[in-house]
Amino acid sequence: MRVDRRTLILGTAAMAVVGQARSQGRAGGWYDRAIVIDALGGIGDPYAPDEVLRMSDRGWAETLASGVTMLRDTVMPVGNVVDAWGDYTKGVERKQAYLAANPDRLLLVRTAADIVKAKREGKFAVLLGTQDTSMVGPQLDRLAQLKKDGVMTVQLTYNNRNLCGDGSLEPDNAGLSKLGRATIERIEAEKLLLDISHGGARTMAEAVAHAKRPLVISHTGARALADHPRNTADQTIRAVANNGGVVGVYFMPFLTLDSQPKGADLIRHIEHVANVAGEDHVGIGTDNGVLPMAVDEAARERNRRWAMERIKAGIAAPGEGPDVFPMVADYNSVDRYRRLAVALERRGWSTVRLEKLFGGNFLRVYREAWGG
Repeated sequence: MRVDRRTLILGTAAMAVVGQARSQGRAGGWYDRAIVIDALGGIGDPYAPDEVLRMSDRGWAETLASGVTMLRDTVMPVGNVVDAWGDYTKGVERKQAYLAANPDRLLLVRTAADIVKAKREGKFAVLLGTQDTSMVGPQLDRLAQLKKDGVMTVQLTYNNRNLCGDGSLEPDNAGLSKLGRATIERIEAEKLLLDISHGGARTMAEAVAHAKRPLVISHTGARALADHPRNTADQTIRAVANNGGVVGVYFMPFLTLDSQPKGADLIRHIEHVANVAGEDHVGIGTDNGVLPMAVDEAARERNRRWAMERIKAGIAAPGEGPDVFPMVADYNSVDRYRRLAVALERRGWSTVRLEKLFGGNFLRVYREAWGG
């Protein structure tokens, strides 16, 4: 069995937790009415075996209880694997089968209107995207096939170098290639959404400069607060905003340099990005998922195996390791989004500003990218 983040996502008693949160006045009526978007995470059901595609009632109840309207899920692979297109084909078929097994619960996003429809119908919207272009390479017509498959957002690079440019871990920081520029042009021509997360600093800056349409950094942190290669410099954050795009802040160990971020660190990064980019250009992309992670011994062993796979593949970032859970422990709960909203409310964030952060800004960019 391949160990990935989906196997790490384990829930708790969601309805009881959220019921308690509401009884304590957390995240008022605006949250339940809002379009809440997690711009990068993982969809799955920790209470059903991997081979079972139908969501369990408990998994579905906890997903609903989170209050999240839409999550972007990743179609693998990432990195320079032997048969990236073959791996992509298997991966997207698996995602399509999962959606087909839950038509009454899940809705595939092809336009922004699908997100609004999911909210109206009480369904959970799933946006498919890649976190690499290794499966595309120089065969740019494959981008049209991705779109046919329901993949609506494409990340240019992962942590290492690919044919488009350098990822965040490449020491040479060589930037965007000629193919990378052509790939951006084709992504925009196909009316797909460009994501430059995981890019090298120069790659990201050059990609923003080359792009003609709004783009996103779906999941990152502020490099001004933690000088980590997975975080983004203020100049690039500002450039994405000036381009009309959105920068999503993740719930990851890279928010600090000791791999143990607190809730206060997460809030510092959110507020920093909001101050640099402006309130219309900041969002949430947890890089976790809707349901919390278990921290028992079985989960620790799964995490060790998953981390060692990444280290062996050469795609692990500094701070990753077998004893590091990819999360912010203070927000490891079903009601994480609600509690974060309350924490920001207490710091003076208005309802309008919160609605933008928790989904409104990404929804605007999705409309510009795909219509609807």
